[in-house]
Amino acid sequence: MNPLNIAVLTSEQSSFVPYADTFVNELAKRGYNVKLFFEHEAIADSFEIVFILSYFRIIRKEFLNKHKHNIVVHGSDLPKGRGWTPIFWQILEGKNEIPLSLFEANEGIDDGDIYFKDKILYEGHELNSEIRQKQAEKTIDLCFKFLENYTSLNPVKQVGEPTFYKKRSPIDSELDIDKSIKEQFNLLRIVSNEEFPAFFYYKGHKYLLKIYKGIEES
Repeated sequence: MNPLNIAVLTSEQSSFVPYADTFVNELAKRGYNVKLFFEHEAIADSFEIVFILSYFRIIRKEFLNKHKHNIVVHGSDLPKGRGWTPIFWQILEGKNEIPLSLFEANEGIDDGDIYFKDKILYEGHELNSEIRQKQAEKTIDLCFKFLENYTSLNPVKQVGEPTFYKKRSPIDSELDIDKSIKEQFNLLRIVSNEEFPAFFYYKGHKYLLKIYKGIEES
């Protein structure tokens, strides 16, 4: 049996890139024909599977139709939580058990048929990079699960009323100076020190806050 031809598509500016490299290398070790892409227009050939992971651009039907499967892993219990950065929004809601859905992409917004679901378990202390690391590792686990069960998979339609998360913007990192750190700790967990740091306004000035884990003293 010939090995599957697989493309991994992610955005070059995505935090997933190092994990995409690891994923591609492991796929190659397991005997798959695999290539990594950062723009869907660069994928000239047809592939049995395109894993679309942390890719920030809209993909048209013409591209999707070229390939047998276009697989996305989304951080919510679809159809609930369609849209942008669902894991961050759910952490902001106080959740530490975050569902993941692996589904077949189409032209709609996260509304394709679902192959299976799983979940990430956070402990409530993880900061942005740790949150993303656990997400990336579980995403790759789900992709391998898809491959391991490839010949027997039966996707199902999404059922229920969909909900949507909006795209987060820098303004969403604003702290309320009248609330405690404890009350706003989940917001501090999800901010990016480089891209969208926490900030607040006081006496006519804007102040930035960056958060890191310190070394625990014994």
